[in-house]
Amino acid sequence: MLDALSSGMQAFYDEIEACEKPTIAAVNGYALGGGCELALACDIRVASENARFGLPETALAILPGAGGTQRLSRLIGKGRALELVMTGRFMDAQEALATGLVSRVVPQEELMGAVKETAERILARGPLAVRLAKLAVQAGYETDQRTGLLIERLAQAVLFASEDKREGVGAFVEKRRPEFRGR
Repeated sequence: MLDALSSGMQAFYDEIEACEKPTIAAVNGYALGGGCELALACDIRVASENARFGLPETALAILPGAGGTQRLSRLIGKGRALELVMTGRFMDAQEALATGLVSRVVPQEELMGAVKETAERILARGPLAVRLAKLAVQAGYETDQRTGLLIERLAQAVLFASEDKREGVGAFVEKRRPEFRGR
């Protein structure tokens, strides 16, 4: 039963990671075990100053089975990930920022505003460009640099032929806000 639960969570978090739209985790307080793994599956993680991250599963004689071992090591490096997973030590918000686990730390009362600001900045961009940028980073990260550069070039070719690119350049030249349509 525990294996089915773990693989179900892994599949769910895989769907979050593969979502075409950007995902942002707002972490306030403890993000432990599955909560930490959920944050790891998101594209961007913003933490309040009181956030704590950890994967304490080894204390229960299990391991983070919803993608935690893989996503954490890719974000903060193999050595740090091994230390956190094997010891179950918690990481505070400042250490999470220093290691690249989160991209921003803000006071607790500013957390949702910071997440909303990040979302609004993304929404102001060309939606097709945002989607292809996410695809290029994710697919390129899983392969060698030469292949990643090819993925990037192909994504750029699609964007150069898009209506949104024409609108974005036109709006820039005309000094107005673009009206993107995702095409």
